[in-house]
Formats: sequence, structure tokens, C-alpha cells
Amino acid sequence: MSEHLYHRNNFFKNTFCIFREVRFSAIENQKPNFKSKSGSSYYFTETGVFRLSNHWGRAANCKWRLQPLENSDKNRTKVGFAHWSEFHRDNDTEKLYYIEVNFEDSTVNFNHKSNGNPNDQTVFRTVSETTKRIRQIRNLLTDDSWTKYYPQKDPGILKKEVISKLANSGKTLLQIRSEIV
Repeated sequence: MSEHLYHRNNFFKNTFCIFREVRFSAIENQKPNFKSKSGSSYYFTETGVFRLSNHWGRAANCKWRLQPLENSDKNRTKVGFAHWSEFHRDNDTEKLYYIEVNFEDSTVNFNHKSNGNPNDQTVFRTVSETTKRIRQIRNLLTDDSWTKYYPQKDPGILKKEVISKLANSGKTLLQIRSEIV
């Protein structure tokens, strides 16, 4: 449950949200209630908002991500829907974000502390701290060359260990690497 009640008049002011992709037919034959300068269209309902856009991530002063449909097409323009209760406050100073790593598909993302399933050990960070960690994790996920300096460890296990500690602790990458024996 959101700590703030969002609606059509304030959802676009410093918020975080994960929209779920829906088919274009969800807004077929409807006129948008609002069209932004960047070309996104918004369709309001009592329960939430549809957004038709070709850009997701940072939208003005918001962080809006799109959870794609399975078998989503390659078209950049997508329709997403979010309930009003799925919008959460955002700012640059509070520790509102945590990191989620999916080792199966080698992806990393951030989530809001009022969203998802953080646990008691979850480390929350500011936007800039989270962004820096995600950049480091993406590099570690895509580049295995660093694992050769630790021949005593299986590269896959080593990679998972280092990335997990980077995502779920306050330790720096240098501290984590120096602890590995």
C-alpha cells in the first residue's frame, strides 16, 4: 500500500512506478486525457492510468519502468497500466531503493522500498548510490575476465557471491574482492 494517495492530478510529480505492459486494444478507440510534450499519452480510469509511450525509465521527474508482456513485440511504443496505489514517492535524498539481481537472465534492477518484497536484511540506498551499484553489477554480469584472478574459486559461484554482496551489503567492490581468499 502506498504511503501517499496518488491520482490523476499528482501521479506525475516525483514518483516511482512499475507499469505492466498491456495490449494496445486496452486503449483502442479512446481519446487520451492528456498528452505530454514528449509525446506520451495518458488515459485515466478510476483505478489507475494507461500510458502510451516510446520511452520508459526516467520520465521528467519520475522513475517509471515497464514490465513487458511475455512475447512482447519489438515495437518501441508500448502501452502500460498502473493502479494509483502502485505509485510511490521519489526523491534524491532518502534511502528509498534496493537492488534486485536475476542471475538466470543476468539482469539487475532497482525497486522502491514500498514496492516488491524487501526483507529485514535489505539494504536501502539513495538514487545515486543505487545507480552506481547497478552500473558495477552490470559490468560484473557481462565481464568474466576478473574471475581469473581468483583461480581457487568456481567462476560462476564467485560471480554470484561478489554480486550478491555488492547488492545486499554496504561494502564496496574493493572491500568485497579483498575478502575473497
